[in-house]
Amino acid sequence: MSKTRKEMIAETRAKLLAAGRHAFAEQGYAEASMDDFTASAGLTRGALYHHFGGKTGLFEAVAMQIDDEITERLDALASRAASPWEALVESCVAYVQMALEPEVQRIMFRDGPAVLGDPSSWPNASACIAFVTGQVEACRAAGVLSDVDPEAAARLLNGATSDAAQWIANAKNPEGVSAKAVAALRAMLDGLRRAD
Repeated sequence: MSKTRKEMIAETRAKLLAAGRHAFAEQGYAEASMDDFTASAGLTRGALYHHFGGKTGLFEAVAMQIDDEITERLDALASRAASPWEALVESCVAYVQMALEPEVQRIMFRDGPAVLGDPSSWPNASACIAFVTGQVEACRAAGVLSDVDPEAAARLLNGATSDAAQWIANAKNPEGVSAKAVAALRAMLDGLRRAD
């Protein structure tokens, strides 16, 4: 049975995303050759321009794909947590530690800000803030947090974890920096807890 036009478009887009993702992860944005990754997908530059407008558009789509996967991982982690507090802490820590994963490190935390600009202006930024705000609200409802504005706390936590992840990703010793960042993050989070 022949494929519909919609199926062919989706297949072409998926091939370009996979080829671009591989190239950006392995070589970095600057070194990734459009000709090489379109050829590896069995496609042309024209297909790349048609679907993504160029290399930067493809990179943004890859970054958003990875971000969606990060969100799914954090949602799953939070859903398994024993309490709202544990969900908040472990989600923040997991996000920071993802900067040790080579693909995430290079695409999201090293090349992402250089290519796409300030992460707080990325298309997914408001969803990230909403996720953390929901976690803060759950902690407040459980009586775990001091009286703090949920959105303000979420924005501060988002900024702290994003900056920590970029610090780790660009460090000469990412594992050592990660250990320091996670310890400081846990101490900072503890400072938000309601005193008993």
